[in-house]
Amino acid sequence: MPKVPEYEGTSDPHEHIITYSTTVKGNDLAPHENKSVLLKKFGETLVRGALTWYSLLPEHSINSFEMLADSFIKVHTGDRKVQAREGDIFRISQGEFELLREFVTRFQKERMLLSAVPDEWAAEAFTKDLNPRSSDASRMLKESLLEFQATTWADVHNRY
Repeated sequence: MPKVPEYEGTSDPHEHIITYSTTVKGNDLAPHENKSVLLKKFGETLVRGALTWYSLLPEHSINSFEMLADSFIKVHTGDRKVQAREGDIFRISQGEFELLREFVTRFQKERMLLSAVPDEWAAEAFTKDLNPRSSDASRMLKESLLEFQATTWADVHNRY
């Protein structure tokens, strides 16, 4: 049987059931073999608390994979990690001694873990929590860009 990711209690139990059942059903087994394998091999995909739950099921209390899957989902839905929200981007801040390039890399990685965050929010969040050194450098860069832009715009405007 192909390797199925282990369920450790922090991912979506629905996704685990789907991944597991799809993997088993993709093994060219006869329908009666699918049912048997689904039921008998499920415990091998569990670790930690999920495995403890499985081992404590009363003998002969589960007679189908559907029943096992339903019970598993009911018990483990509360274990699911809270999905990050787009507003969480405002919690990312630069460490006091963290270099700007290090912060940029970390900020981008953390942003990718969040659901779609509007660019305006990301820009505001990024500049909001820069450490004082990076904040001063960023402010000076922004001022010079605005000054260059204003000069350029004035030059263009005066030509016409």
